[in-house]
Amino acid sequence: QVFQLLTDLKQQRKESGRNKQSSGQQNLNTIMYETLKYISKTPCRYQSPETVRDFLMAMKGHKLTK
Repeated sequence: QVFQLLTDLKQQRKESGRNKQSSGQQNLNTIMYETLKYISKTPCRYQSPETVRDFLMAMKGHKLTK
């Protein structure tokens, strides 16, 4: 979900074409960039809400506890 959200936000910012950015905005952009870079290297990049839901349904029958 985080990967999808950040990817969508990045696309929206590209489309809006804003050039003026405050220092807070630049910090946020850096955090978004670093987070996307990290997540892109993990398997969660390929997960979708459907695959997570399917996994949870498959595991439900095993009655696992925390």
